[in-house]
Amino acid sequence: MAILTGGKVISDELGMKLEKAVLHDLGRARRVLITKDTTTIVDGQGTKEAITGRCKELRRQIEETTSDYDREKLRERLAKLSGGVAIIRVGAPSESEMKARKDAFDDAISSTKAAIAEGIVPGGGLALLRAVDAVDAEIAESDGDERTGLMVLKRALEAPARQIAENSSVDGGVVIAKMREGKGNFGFDASRGEYVDLMDSGIIDPTKVVRIALENAVSVAGILLLTEATMTDIPEPKEAHGAANLEHAME
Repeated sequence: MAILTGGKVISDELGMKLEKAVLHDLGRARRVLITKDTTTIVDGQGTKEAITGRCKELRRQIEETTSDYDREKLRERLAKLSGGVAIIRVGAPSESEMKARKDAFDDAISSTKAAIAEGIVPGGGLALLRAVDAVDAEIAESDGDERTGLMVLKRALEAPARQIAENSSVDGGVVIAKMREGKGNFGFDASRGEYVDLMDSGIIDPTKVVRIALENAVSVAGILLLTEATMTDIPEPKEAHGAANLEHAME
């Protein structure tokens, strides 16, 4: 805050006491907005050189720290110093709608932070589908339980793309086959029912989200393999089957 406003840090450790501070020691800003939870400084009068130097120091600390918590806090501090702070005010006609919008903004912010941390990959299940080739290579050289496990992993990697296609009333098997035949970012745009370059169309996923989802799925699967029994919900019959049964009953 002192660097941002051009003021001095007043602290006993630095040999300065608050009662001895003079007007020249205080920082300046065009506007300061203070609430019980936040302090927002607009157009602080700190020098560009001092702010740049502090930003370099924070970047060095971010690279050196081994704590994820400290790294996140240092990044927040760096963003505030470098002007990377935005205030988004969410409003709506009703409280429930406002909560839904706020949740959507929170999800978007979390996804953005994840993308900044590890980058992005094509969405629509394509990134996981591209990993199937590596699994196929392992399957060719394996046998027994290891082969069975790899086959299960392969099906799991195909599941997101298959589900997206089926949610759009398209045959998942056909979509998966066509996406695997394609190269690069070629994938299925469910909203338009077309095959496009997913990156160019803005259909993306944060790499971190995809990675953690896969790691957690494998972890849960490993736990299930060590259990003697599991409790699951009975799958509900599909509408098509229900319609067929009704037609059969009428006959």
